[in-house]
Amino acid sequence: MNILNKKENKLFLILSGFFIANALIAEFIGIKIFSLENTLGIDSLRYKLFGEEMSFNLTAGVVLWPVVFVMTDIINEYYGTKGVRFLSYLTVGLISFAFVAVYASIHLAPAQWWVGSASDSGVPNFQMAFAKIFGQGLWIILGSLVAFLIGQIVDVAVFQRLKKITGDKKVWLRATGSTLVSQFIDSFVVLIIAFKLGADWSWSLVLAVGFNNYFYKFFVAVVLTPVIYLAHHFIDMYLGPELSDKMKTQAGE
Repeated sequence: MNILNKKENKLFLILSGFFIANALIAEFIGIKIFSLENTLGIDSLRYKLFGEEMSFNLTAGVVLWPVVFVMTDIINEYYGTKGVRFLSYLTVGLISFAFVAVYASIHLAPAQWWVGSASDSGVPNFQMAFAKIFGQGLWIILGSLVAFLIGQIVDVAVFQRLKKITGDKKVWLRATGSTLVSQFIDSFVVLIIAFKLGADWSWSLVLAVGFNNYFYKFFVAVVLTPVIYLAHHFIDMYLGPELSDKMKTQAGE
């Protein structure tokens, strides 16, 4: 029997593909720090948070992580706790495999002509640039993976608790609410492991950067709330009312 003949199987594969792709991309682009204000074409804001002078300088990964948690809520709605946990463990395994593959590629002996092939573009040593960009520290990798896994577990638990209270109503409450709680924990766990333990940051800096990142995630989570309703609408149309209701009921069991 072809498993793709069933709509629920095909939908799970599609949602899983986007989920894993977003998580993988977020991990690797997270090394870049960008200015949110300058990206929006405005002057950098200057403010103090826990005694630290801050502006909205964020890792590029935060652009995609809210999408990952929204995807978590959509999968949770139709496939329940077991579906999200399976996908979370699979994603951690695949991200770990990706980092192992990248580290192995860094240690491959580079072709001599390749090392200086981009010197005309301002990159005198391609091997060094490759290693610097992709060779993230072990503390950062460990922190991001642990934060992701804890965030997913918390997201699932909060989502299901709110769903039992609200039933099929107030999708925005359980989706956005669970994301806001899990993102808060995720924001600080990764910093504590990667930079407090790994780089001896001060607690004031950890708190300042953590809240700075969370303010952005909070805003994005709220903005993405209509997207959740739109996704539910198209998924319900694809599945049909009978199958959709059946999957939602089984997901909450």
